[in-house]
Amino acid sequence: MPNKTNTSPKQLARNCIETMYTKDACANHMGMQIDYIDIGIAQLSMTIVPTMLNGHKTCHGGIIFSLADTAFAYACNSEGIAAVASGCNIDFIHPVFNGDRLTANASVQHQGKTNGLYDVKITNQNGKTVAFFRGHSHRLGHSVLEEPAKATTPTKTIRKEKS
Repeated sequence: MPNKTNTSPKQLARNCIETMYTKDACANHMGMQIDYIDIGIAQLSMTIVPTMLNGHKTCHGGIIFSLADTAFAYACNSEGIAAVASGCNIDFIHPVFNGDRLTANASVQHQGKTNGLYDVKITNQNGKTVAFFRGHSHRLGHSVLEEPAKATTPTKTIRKEKS
């Protein structure tokens, strides 16, 4: 989906991500903030609160994954073509604690016609790397700024057996 307006690529990226963020109940509930957006790049941050801790009193890995996954999602949708994750993995390097401020920096490593590869580095408030995330994306073909056409389910004809 090429940019059919006179909007700059950077403004298109911002428009796409703002549209996604307003619909992103998870990111909003977790307190994620968008710090920076550009084509193929997204920086998000959030503060760890007590409800995000596991039984070891460290941040639950799923919370860190959610931050990284959201930064990845915003980076791979920043060109305006809707994309979803086709696979991803994360490596946890250092523990995260209550009150830590995490920043996820996502950047495109490769973007083909339909498949992309993105890396996300997650750091704490001291700049210490706490996790590395890699995501594979697949483009759906429609615009992020437009709702996709809903597919209709074909009706089945059920034939009765002749007795």
